[in-house]
Amino acid sequence: MASVAATLAILLSACDDTTDTLGNSLTDNSADRFELITDTFNVSTRSVVASKVLSRSPYSYIGHIKDPETGSYVSASYTTQFSIVENFQGQPLFPQEDSIRSLSERDNKVKADSCVLRIYLNNSVGDSLNPMRLTVYEMGRPVEEGRQYYTDFDPAREGLLRNDGKAIRRNKVYTPLDLNLSDSVRQLVIDKTNMQSISIRLDSAYTDRDGVEYDNYGTYVMRKYYECPEYFENSYNFVHNVCPGFYFKSTDGSGVMSEVYLTELQIYYRYESNDSTYNALTYLSGTEEVMQTTTLDTDPATTRALADSTTCTYMKTPAGIFTEVELPVEDIKHEHPNDTISAARIVFQRINNEETDSPFGEPTQVLMIPKDSVQHFFENKDLPDSKTSYIATYSSAFNTYTFNNISGLISEMYNAKMSGSASADWNKVLLIPVTVTSSSNSSTGSSTITNVSNEMALKSTRLVGGPQNHRRPINIYVFYNKSAKNK
Repeated sequence: MASVAATLAILLSACDDTTDTLGNSLTDNSADRFELITDTFNVSTRSVVASKVLSRSPYSYIGHIKDPETGSYVSASYTTQFSIVENFQGQPLFPQEDSIRSLSERDNKVKADSCVLRIYLNNSVGDSLNPMRLTVYEMGRPVEEGRQYYTDFDPAREGLLRNDGKAIRRNKVYTPLDLNLSDSVRQLVIDKTNMQSISIRLDSAYTDRDGVEYDNYGTYVMRKYYECPEYFENSYNFVHNVCPGFYFKSTDGSGVMSEVYLTELQIYYRYESNDSTYNALTYLSGTEEVMQTTTLDTDPATTRALADSTTCTYMKTPAGIFTEVELPVEDIKHEHPNDTISAARIVFQRINNEETDSPFGEPTQVLMIPKDSVQHFFENKDLPDSKTSYIATYSSAFNTYTFNNISGLISEMYNAKMSGSASADWNKVLLIPVTVTSSSNSSTGSSTITNVSNEMALKSTRLVGGPQNHRRPINIYVFYNKSAKNK
């Protein structure tokens, strides 16, 4: 531990840091005069394995890829339900029954001309030309609300898949980059989202759980709509009475992992209006408003071996490794018993990848959270409050993650220790890669964080640190206000 006098050069040493809140009281002529001093303390870190994380993310994932750091494979599968938006923009989900011109030859009743499950891909990691295979399973029961689902959740093991011999089960071979499209067409807006997509057709005969046979799955949905409109009043009724959802499992192929932006159930049919017949499409989307889960299959042994490294620490996702940080709270407080902490700043230096062909990028945003608060934070959908939880964004210019002021956390930890309410991990925090969703205010230009979830994409980085760190020590720089009357 080394103590030095504070200077403006120290305070403003990092170009990517914000110091607006430091020493504000110094400009108040009516207040006691303060001297700003600083002290530097060493921080210890280590890697800890996160074998599973909460499966709540804006996106789902599908694929199978080799992790070059561990030599093992990561496989991702997902479930989704479909939401109901009745009378969307003033229009019902389907037209009046007597206007439908797509009719079944067997009973002259309403039918769907075609039905497709379409998976829209946001992006892919790995070789997008690799042939992959997924299998679609019809759910027999829905994934229910009111329970926390982690990435080790297996709908088959839970008995949620329909298994009466009549269930939908489709295999689909695909490449994330569609080779059936010409280069020129691929550059055009080929669908409403301008994304690569995977199509699984559900056009063959379908038998529901009551033993009733339909021309295809779309016909089943349409007839239920006209027979039981109450089933379509909201997503809950739909999921529990018509379509519990589907499970998309990665079953073959290797070398690519894809981020699923959206999954849709698309139903095509014809209807008549004003003496003209039109082709129509009704689609139901898997969105955040209904249950979606991502299941990960990883090798805990190889992940644990990587985490055992002592010369650095890791942040690795989706369910991999976090960095644990032990903060010298008692030293920070006891070395300056009469001084007030103004700010506490800590910087984590990233170590560049040795594997130049690694498909993993570095985490963009990292959450610092007390180790004993992690489960509560994610399960309760908490947001960082800049008092006991903080977000840092990766700086490519400095190759660092910087937390500018965690003084509130230091005080909270110390107070808990002194009051006897501290846990065994009272002075430890975890650095967790996260996905942050924000909303923007166009009038002020500001943004507000609306959701924080575990990063589910393939990300990995090493940080300077570890029990046998041979690089520059990790330091926390603490700024104190020393009152003139305490001098």
